[in-house]
Amino acid sequence: MRYAIVPVTPFDQNCTIFWCESTRQAAVIDPGGNPERILKVLADEQLMLAKILVTHGHIDHAGGVAALAAQTGVPIEGPHEDDRFWIEGMPQQSKMFGFPNGQSFTPNRWLQAGDQVSFGEIELAVLHCPGHTPGHVVFYHAPSRLAQVGDVLFQGSIGRTDFPRGDHATLIRSIKEQLFPLGDEVHFIPGHGPMSTFGEERRTNPFLSGRFG
Repeated sequence: MRYAIVPVTPFDQNCTIFWCESTRQAAVIDPGGNPERILKVLADEQLMLAKILVTHGHIDHAGGVAALAAQTGVPIEGPHEDDRFWIEGMPQQSKMFGFPNGQSFTPNRWLQAGDQVSFGEIELAVLHCPGHTPGHVVFYHAPSRLAQVGDVLFQGSIGRTDFPRGDHATLIRSIKEQLFPLGDEVHFIPGHGPMSTFGEERRTNPFLSGRFG
């Protein structure tokens, strides 16, 4: 599996494209906006978009989902249904954060812990990791030892928990019980900022060592 990170929205959100090298089928994860950037990468790499995947319902991750799905006709999978209220409130989020034309949508498939999503010959495991939002999911490709973690974990930080239905203790539990057991060597793509590994964050992240939070 190969991937590309496409920064979108004024929040520089790491929209991510995963693709199968043999079939050229691709999945776009968290198209928060700027669909023209995403479509250009797909065209440049000669990829066929198979589906849109969503980690959670915040506008910088999901604000462009409805538009991209309408433009391409591909199905939407994710997040967990506990984020329905965020997705239904997309127009309100759009006004609050100054994003243009954020539209609500209904996924073709809500995801749960233990689900698999597939495109081409690629299968991703779905982990339900609440805390930042109640319905946040993470996508993990075991053969590549690579995860897309959305806003659960960052290099040197963790997701905010001061939004509605966020919970700090739940987020820490998600990281320590869902992500870290995958292995220290696993690389992850966060929703914002640079990549890291679970091992590096387990050892040095001040929010997980008890120094902060």
